[in-house]
Amino acid sequence: MDFLFLGFFTGLSLILAIGAQNIFVIEQGLKKQFIFTVCIICALSDFLLIFLGIFLFHHFEIFFTSSVELILNILLLIFLLHFIWNKIQTQKSVIKFDKKIKKISYFKIIFRTLGFTYLNPHVYSDTVFFLGNFSKNFSINDKYMFGIGASISSIIFFFIIGYLSKYLSNYLKSKEIWNIINTIIILFMCFLTFYVLTSILK
Repeated sequence: MDFLFLGFFTGLSLILAIGAQNIFVIEQGLKKQFIFTVCIICALSDFLLIFLGIFLFHHFEIFFTSSVELILNILLLIFLLHFIWNKIQTQKSVIKFDKKIKKISYFKIIFRTLGFTYLNPHVYSDTVFFLGNFSKNFSINDKYMFGIGASISSIIFFFIIGYLSKYLSNYLKSKEIWNIINTIIILFMCFLTFYVLTSILK
């Protein structure tokens, strides 16, 4: 159960970063266009990519010699430091949403959602590389619980911002609120960085 919560809060910390995909989901919520379709595609895609990462790092662990594991941990540490630095930088950014309503076909919204998901390199770095790499030393059962927890956070997050975006947008546009959210994420990621650093120094 501990790994379920660890996966949930780790996944939530990653997905809370405002990016092209999240803004797209919010805009569709504001426009009231195909919200369920957009949310379910994003959530299921995260689920598939999260377990793809866990699968890859689990079934190819035979290649994880001490040297390879050290390199992966160093890359993971660099990724975390880069992520934290970007979060610190976003404290200064201004978030803007396009509220102009344009008619769009059902199939076009599917392709657009898939594009915002699978053409976004951050999706792969967050799900496949980070979550897969971070869980590589867990037992198989703990890996599944970790993956389920991360997937639940994606499902909850996408449907909340999709269906409640009209309400949430007032807060999402507030720089003060996002500064608070970013600070919490930075602190949590600092904790994960310390965890990875101790693994490297062992």
